[in-house]
Amino acid sequence: KSAAVKGGFNAAAVISPMRADRKVCNANESPLDCELRIWKPSVVFVSMETWWSHKPSEEYDKYMRRVLDRIIESGAVPIIATKADNLEGDHSINATVAQLAYEYEIPLWNFWAAANALPDHGLSDDGFHLTYARNFFDDPKRMQNAWPWRNLTALQTIDSVWQAVKK
Repeated sequence: KSAAVKGGFNAAAVISPMRADRKVCNANESPLDCELRIWKPSVVFVSMETWWSHKPSEEYDKYMRRVLDRIIESGAVPIIATKADNLEGDHSINATVAQLAYEYEIPLWNFWAAANALPDHGLSDDGFHLTYARNFFDDPKRMQNAWPWRNLTALQTIDSVWQAVKK
């Protein structure tokens, strides 16, 4: 069970000790620090789609830098992900994600590129939640939904990173 992955968590929430589960996290420990301490990962997917409405991308950038810095300090490699939606209206969150990947020289998982080719960009009627189907990657009907593509491209991304570090 994850300490840092919960519905509604965003880049600010994962670094706030007030959002930590006191059953598993230490006093003054953020959900992210708790997660890093418990699992000691070598690779961390950073996929922070949820953001406050009408908050500027500069705020997102500030919190994401703190998330990335903490993961790197722990010795893990962050893989940062773009998102399928554009609720902010100007693609500024994905632009920020791409800029952070470039500046930090970390792997970028461009999930937006995979979801964008799907019907309705892989999004439900609310324009945020991904369309769902079970993970049968050889089923063309199910592959018209975003969740199988999310899981498949995540696996492909981690394989690419693994192949790169093996060399």
